[in-house]
Amino acid sequence: MIIAWLEEVRSKDVSLVGGKGASLGEMMNEELPVPRGFAVTAQAFRQFIDDTGIAKKLFESLEIDVDDSEALKNAEKKAKSLITDAKMPPEMKRAILSAYDKLCDREGEEVFVAVRSSATAEDLPDASFAGQQETFLNVRGGEAVVDAVKRCWISLYGARAIFYRVKQGFEHEHVNIAVIIQTMVDADKAGVLFTAHPTSGESTTIIEAGWGLGEAVVSGSISPDNYVVDRKTKKILQRNIATKNLMHIRDKDTGKTIQKKVPDDMMDKKVLTDIELMKLTELGEIVENHYGIPQDVEWAIVNEKIYMLQSRPITTIQRREKEIQLEDGGELILEGIGSSPGIAYGNVEIVSKLDELDRVDEGDILVTKMTTPDMVTAMKRAVGIITDEGGLTCHAAIVSRELGTPCIVGTKKGTTVLKGVKLVTIDGEKGHVYQGKLEQAVTKEAQVV
Repeated sequence: MIIAWLEEVRSKDVSLVGGKGASLGEMMNEELPVPRGFAVTAQAFRQFIDDTGIAKKLFESLEIDVDDSEALKNAEKKAKSLITDAKMPPEMKRAILSAYDKLCDREGEEVFVAVRSSATAEDLPDASFAGQQETFLNVRGGEAVVDAVKRCWISLYGARAIFYRVKQGFEHEHVNIAVIIQTMVDADKAGVLFTAHPTSGESTTIIEAGWGLGEAVVSGSISPDNYVVDRKTKKILQRNIATKNLMHIRDKDTGKTIQKKVPDDMMDKKVLTDIELMKLTELGEIVENHYGIPQDVEWAIVNEKIYMLQSRPITTIQRREKEIQLEDGGELILEGIGSSPGIAYGNVEIVSKLDELDRVDEGDILVTKMTTPDMVTAMKRAVGIITDEGGLTCHAAIVSRELGTPCIVGTKKGTTVLKGVKLVTIDGEKGHVYQGKLEQAVTKEAQVV
């Protein structure tokens, strides 16, 4: 099967359309507001590398020492060349073009689409590949869609994806990739919601929001608005309105996704109305009730209509028998959003460019404006992470929670304040950074969730 329409797939179809595709199908079946679309299946990808005869060379090129950065770059280059040069089988290309035309007919025009990767591991349906493969927004035209599909396939063999799979013990031959093609939501505002606190499991809905497309929120290039809603009473407990400097939008002239400065009168304006907060909270509860476990949901709003773009389980809720706190008396030098709990101390290493990542040693505190997937190797060496930008749902926060590494995001000035500071202690729950090394103590029993 080359094409699977999202309304026809369910959670049992992870091996066919990946976790992202299966989740979207489930939500569509629940009649939730999900943009229409289809998947180029994982079977289609496997057929492509088999029929073109590149499979053997492809997998042989990945037999490397991933800790050798030069070998990793060469493997990425070889894989990209093999897939780029291989001609897609005619019947496969026709099937993709036909599905795109059908989607355009349903929408009544030649539509812009989002083309997103959805990786899946054979026999490991719950394996996570979040952030490892590429997404392409505002793609329009059949040939452009076909090209974006191939670029998603290529991203399965990017350096960071190869490194991640080896370190996680996944066999390259057993990892496939589906590609999800959906009508593009040209969002006025977008973000992420958690149906429970992502580390404590507390029964509150946490919503983060920014202007334009959701890329700025998810990547951590801005510090988003943060809202907390009590799920029982539906009372809005907190509204933390951030200064939002950047937004991603579709350029009206070129149709491409661009980053631009947020207009001055919108920077400090709250993104969401109370009615929108209540609607998002309600939709989040519907998704959680369907799956039976807390969810992390990406959403977008255009012309006051809410769309749900993705939902996945929150996997970072921690079971803590005892709560660790710092002794009093430390000099507090910086504050931000505590996004991954725990206490750590180490030498400060400020990174402003990717080619500086090798400076981060085991046991350092990594300090940067924002993290990207290319920084994951250095993030694994660090004992703590501090960023200038970002919120609870940004890349730095999510990866840190997965690694169990204390993390503080949205400090605004960490890369400036910590210049010249050698050693710090961070509290990833409270969002506090202290000068020097502080002692810690077990202070009380913590709730086990």
